Amino acid sequence: MKIAISGGGTGGHIYPALALIREIQKEHKDAEFLYIGTEKGLESTIVKREDIPFKAIHITGFRRKISLENVKTVLRFLKGVRNSKKMLRNFKADVVIGTGGYVCGPVVYAAAKLGIPTIIHEQNSVPGLTNKFLSRYVDRIAVCFEEAKDFFPKNKTILTGNPRASEVLGKDGIKGRLSAGLKTGIPAVLIFGGSRGARPINEAVIKTLAELGEKPYQVLYITGDVHYEDVKKEVELVGSPDNVVIKPFIHNMPEVLAGVDLVVSRAGATTLAEITSLGVPSILIPSPYVTNNHQEKNARALSDHGAAELLHEKELTGKKLIDSIDKILLDSNKMKDMRTASGKLGIPDAAIRVYNLMDELVSGKVK
Repeated sequence: MKIAISGGGTGGHIYPALALIREIQKEHKDAEFLYIGTEKGLESTIVKREDIPFKAIHITGFRRKISLENVKTVLRFLKGVRNSKKMLRNFKADVVIGTGGYVCGPVVYAAAKLGIPTIIHEQNSVPGLTNKFLSRYVDRIAVCFEEAKDFFPKNKTILTGNPRASEVLGKDGIKGRLSAGLKTGIPAVLIFGGSRGARPINEAVIKTLAELGEKPYQVLYITGDVHYEDVKKEVELVGSPDNVVIKPFIHNMPEVLAGVDLVVSRAGATTLAEITSLGVPSILIPSPYVTNNHQEKNARALSDHGAAELLHEKELTGKKLIDSIDKILLDSNKMKDMRTASGKLGIPDAAIRVYNLMDELVSGKVK
């Protein structure tokens, strides 16, 4: 089977694609892959590092206000479609899967026009412009949130979850704790704002470091590379509390997530898929700087079901952050209820679901 995959721009589009590729490789040892992205996107380094055949097209996203640049984008799209058709013909793709980002537009559209079976995967509760556009042409639409179904044709749309969720299962939580410098037997909260960190979250944590040092739980605080040195200086000023571990970045996030009791983070789709798969309670601080405010809507998909506490960035203070952590981590009954609610929202077999959808589509079982 020959499978072409396209997705790019952010890790939230790329990592689900890689998780799906790994799942397909388990089922089809002889499967061949072609990843089509852009040279400027993260995919050009992440995918190549995984030793997956990679080709690039040049495409940019639409601007939401009237701009001459959008004319250039249309021309790039048309050229991208032509180039994608050539790549897909040469590769002899049996199926094409788009996992998000504007690069998917010309690639998946080209596949649909060539009569190749197509699937798009939408990670967020509110889809972006590219997937809304492609939904008219593709054969199937896989979504991660029930809320996303309302934006797509019902006869094409299936709840599968995020393939990344499957990769956190079976991880050694104790190993994850120890690797991050945490102790066993003491409740632990992980605080992070994404790979680059989030300044408002960093500022709230810095203001409460001394108070956190007095708590009966431990804190793993991931600052992001950009903010690490500044945060480290602040930590030293308050005496580097023994129960607070500061790191710029961790590379084994699935293991660490499996080892903590509570997560404080943004509300990116991949993070939410991972924590609900594990049944971990969370305090979610959605980024207000994303398209269609989709992170808040992602967060509400958990908070409305009792799996998370929603804390808006504009309301974030050090006191509110500590009060929210205490309210959950120091209340065993609330922790138990939130774990149950989080687990109910998780779809740990998401990768298999997307694989099965693809397999049925290629074999002609799905009409």
